[in-house]
Formats: sequence, structure tokens, C-alpha cells
Amino acid sequence: MTPSKKKKKIYEGKAKILHETANADQLVQEFKDDATAFNGAKKGKIKNKGVVNNKITAQLFRLLESYNVPTHFISESGDNEMVIRRLQMIPIEVVVRNIAAGSFVKKGGAKEGQVLEKPVLEFYLKDDAKNDPLIDETYILSNGLATSEDLRIIGRMSAKVNAVLKTFFLRRDLKLVDFKLEFGRAKNKIFLADEISPDTCRLWDVKTDRKMDKDRFRQDLGGVEEAYEEVLRRMLRADNVKGG
Repeated sequence: MTPSKKKKKIYEGKAKILHETANADQLVQEFKDDATAFNGAKKGKIKNKGVVNNKITAQLFRLLESYNVPTHFISESGDNEMVIRRLQMIPIEVVVRNIAAGSFVKKGGAKEGQVLEKPVLEFYLKDDAKNDPLIDETYILSNGLATSEDLRIIGRMSAKVNAVLKTFFLRRDLKLVDFKLEFGRAKNKIFLADEISPDTCRLWDVKTDRKMDKDRFRQDLGGVEEAYEEVLRRMLRADNVKGG
């Protein structure tokens, strides 16, 4: 099936734009070079980020599909664009943590770089106006954001994504510190959505712990473009086969 070209813009966020197509069940997701941090308080641009994140996300979604993780990805349609399934998004951001960093450290009880005994799964309300607050299962259920069955499926999928990606990145000398996932529904099925890239993952070099993700932008560390491009280079240096 040949995907339709993009038509009317229906949504623009901080990092991506969504366009309708002639197929009511498909959208074009366009990746921007814009960069934001601290819920939009810090803004800038990362040269070539849209192209790099599109390629990284496409490769990772193909990898996850090969492990039977359903995603919204259909095909790449341009340097910084992909065709995706149109979903009804679940307004929850899921964060999986393997190593203490970022807000997890600020909460106390762990030092940056501390390997957690087991992965930590957190839920955040996807609401910029409320600064995406941390929420729990009781809040989700009582506000009708998702059902118990939805959360069971999301939890299982998140754990599988973590297992696959930890191994994939480790073979490329990268530690998967933590990452954010989003999910949506189509025809009563839950799909992994949004993107997986240095914008949504913390990735550290195995030998040096050099940060290879958006923390370089957040913390004014410099070398942001180079870090994103290095992640892509490491991903492409081996054949894209199951298991990486």
C-alpha cells in the first residue's frame, strides 16, 4: 500500500507536526529541528535534529515490530517525515528508568548514575499546562484516562521495549538510562506511538558516561548535534536485523 502525501496540518507540538493524508487512518508525522526543555521554558534549535530523530525512530520502531511490539509506524516518507497510524492518544506519558538521573535524582534517595535494582515505571499526566505531573494508577483509573486492562498492556509493552532497547543500545556501547513512551488506540488495540530518540531517551556512553541525548541541550554541555549524529552512526554501523 502506497501512503498518501501529507495534506492539512492538524497539530503542531514542540518537536513534531502532524498532517492529514487522503487516507483517514494515516497521518504524516514531521520531525522539527526545534528543541525545548523544562516544559518549553528553554527553546532553541538543533541542526538536522528532525532528520536524525526520524531515522532513529524509524529504525527502533522496525526493531520493536520484529519483536511483536505494535507501533504506529508505517513507513518513512521523507528525510524528516514518516507515515503513521492515526490513533486516539492515551493522555499519559510512561517513563521507564534503569539508572538514576534527572528528576528521579532530584526527588532524593538516589545519586546520578546509580543503577536501580529493577526498572522503575512512572506515569505522568500529559498536560503541559499542569507541567506534566507525576500520577499513579488510582488517579488514572478514577479520572478515566485508561482502564486496568490498558495499564496491564502498557506495563507489559513498556517492559518489553526496555528489554529489547537495553540490549540493542548496549551492543552499540550505549547505556539506556531512561526513556519516555506514549501510547494510543486504534480499533480496540493499543499501539506504541510518538517517537524514540535522543529527545526522549537518556543515553550514556558505556566507557565514559558521556551524555548523548537532550541533556546536552538542557545542561548547556555543547556538542548537541554531534551527540545525536553519533547515536545514529552507532545504530547504523551494524545491519538492522532482529536483535541488533
